[in-house]
Amino acid sequence: MKPKYIFFDMDGTLLPMDGGVFARTYFKVLTKKMLPYGYEPEALIDGINAGITATQTNDGTHTNEELFWEHFARVTGERVLKDRPIFEDFYAVDFQRISSTCGYTPEAKATVELCRELEYPVVIATEPIFPLFAMESRLRWAGVDPSSVELITSYETSHYCKPDLGYYREITDKLGVSPEECVMVGNDVGEDMPAEKLGMRVFLLTDCLINKQEADITRWTNGGYAKLQRWLRDLS
Repeated sequence: MKPKYIFFDMDGTLLPMDGGVFARTYFKVLTKKMLPYGYEPEALIDGINAGITATQTNDGTHTNEELFWEHFARVTGERVLKDRPIFEDFYAVDFQRISSTCGYTPEAKATVELCRELEYPVVIATEPIFPLFAMESRLRWAGVDPSSVELITSYETSHYCKPDLGYYREITDKLGVSPEECVMVGNDVGEDMPAEKLGMRVFLLTDCLINKQEADITRWTNGGYAKLQRWLRDLS
């Protein structure tokens, strides 16, 4: 059956990045931005991590945005809610300077363009712990125009995080399709391959493979971008 949508992960898939390097740079730039406003770096990082952890255990009763700010404020203080415009300005300006930490491969853009050529609408199924503006920025860093994709998951509208199957169900429900009509492409065995449990076809991109469980990856179709492009053509 020809799929109706192709889902792409972002970190390590469209962006050939090292998550640890990105996180360290992100916190360094953010804490520098917020220091003049009275935010001590350690406390600020603790608050953000608390917010992210809350989103990663979301049971679907709140948006990730609501949970993030609730737990961020609980740890850092209620003033963060008043200072939200400052944090939002960070994404518009300072955040843009860390694009180099995410790497770049022209094959990411080429593969998304191939999907359009094959008439497969594309969904950016990335961990929804950032606002949409930040997600769109990072997609541009990968060379992909956000207006060319069907949907980008972000914390404003998502009620789950990977690898919760609710994350994938929420996307397919929004699209009005069954999981069996979709394909998930990602580099993380633990976060992306669980989509298979819902009936999605999956492709494990091995260029920046994350396999914390040391699973036998031969159980999934896997390989680099060249193989992925051939596989997508065969689906049509």
